[in-house]
Amino acid sequence: MNNGTLRHFTGSLAIAVALAGCASSKGLDTRVATLQAEHLHAGQALAAIPLSPAAWPHSDWWRALGDEALDRLIDEALRDSPDMQIASARAHQASAAADATNAERAPQVDAQGRVSRSRLARDQDPLGQGDRYSTLRTLDVGFSYTFDLWGGQRAAWEAALGQARAAEVDHQAAALTLAADVARAYSRLGYACAVDDLAQEDLKRTRQLLALGQQRLASGIDSDYQYQQTQSLAASSEEQAIDAQRQVQSARIQLAVLLGKGPDRGAEIARPPVLQPARAALPSSVPADLLGRRPDLVAARWRVEAASKDIDASKTRFYPNLNLSASAGTESLLGDALFGAPSRFFNIAPALSLPLFDGGRRRADLDARDADYDLAVAQYNKKLVAALGDVSDSVHQLRAIDQQIVAQRRAAEVAQRSFDTVTQRFGAGIGNYLDVLTLEQQLLQAQQQLASLRAEQIDLSIRLMQALGGGYQADGAPRTPVAAAPLPH
Repeated sequence: MNNGTLRHFTGSLAIAVALAGCASSKGLDTRVATLQAEHLHAGQALAAIPLSPAAWPHSDWWRALGDEALDRLIDEALRDSPDMQIASARAHQASAAADATNAERAPQVDAQGRVSRSRLARDQDPLGQGDRYSTLRTLDVGFSYTFDLWGGQRAAWEAALGQARAAEVDHQAAALTLAADVARAYSRLGYACAVDDLAQEDLKRTRQLLALGQQRLASGIDSDYQYQQTQSLAASSEEQAIDAQRQVQSARIQLAVLLGKGPDRGAEIARPPVLQPARAALPSSVPADLLGRRPDLVAARWRVEAASKDIDASKTRFYPNLNLSASAGTESLLGDALFGAPSRFFNIAPALSLPLFDGGRRRADLDARDADYDLAVAQYNKKLVAALGDVSDSVHQLRAIDQQIVAQRRAAEVAQRSFDTVTQRFGAGIGNYLDVLTLEQQLLQAQQQLASLRAEQIDLSIRLMQALGGGYQADGAPRTPVAAAPLPH
């Protein structure tokens, strides 16, 4: 390229830059602002909660529940569950997309060799008779490169990289969710077994009442009507026992599904023991450090960052672009002349493109990217508000349920003593039949309520561990979502 050509090209570039305003991005901007954790006040809601700098859960938080069988089940689920396979595949997709976007930034070099054999028709060979044959041999190398004058290609790559990082964090979030779901399903199985035990005990009690009622009927103490009431109570207890067994089977199947196995896998799971709930304490740095402890929040921040880079990339499409292509090679009809000087060729073709009128396509694309950013920010804000709410709600419910369990345990003990007393009087023929039926139902309800509260306590403990991020710690994530950086107009 001689000096005159270079001056002509430079002048064209200057004119193109001056005309760049013909397709303008003016007037387009984002509308939604990101929430800051420090602006979400939770001081009063968490004022009475004990704080501890060591209260963040560990990555294997489920081991604090005190059941080695549960530890093995969660390991099995993390290894075999389709949910984890889906999350891995999505992370792989996003990583491949980022690699492809990065590859677009690199120069393209292609080499090819061709040989074509042809016979000329008569009208193509007026000096001959149309029976001439020719063989064309070609070797060439092509080069193409688009200059990233305004950083649009880099911004597009950074956007794709942000989406890939978000997908990687989504994989961590999926693991946390799956572990929590398995732990909760395991707890539900334990609760179903406890309810089955209570149903069997109740069935045993009602059958004893039925036997006593038959004796009192034979002795003339009770009427047929009173005996029929006892029969009805025994039938109801039998129905509840059948339903309790059904709930146990259903809980086993649900757990097997989470493990990624068939229903028979659930039948192999031993009855869960009573799990130990986690302490209702909060880390002293909530809510600030929650932004780096919750994988769903970290993934949402990466998506905001990626959406911001998409806006940067879209804005650069309003500016001139420069592309350079070149090729060199050799072409000959004679094999021995293929590498001779007369057969060689080359060309260099710089090209400058300038958007002047596109019917509003670029503005529509930028407007769509602004909307994508607003959506990503709104989703991040929603997750942040929900995260703080999850933590606060779980802690308060745990503290309240501890008190409920103490009160309900006393109620169950009183109901048991009252039932034992009235049953003895009833068996001796001096008790009131209505008192027996009433206290039997009170005892069953008290025991079932106590079992339900204990199961809910475990469930809330698991929810708290999940709400605190399950031991996840962000590495290299943006601490706060950045606003889209505008390019100069």
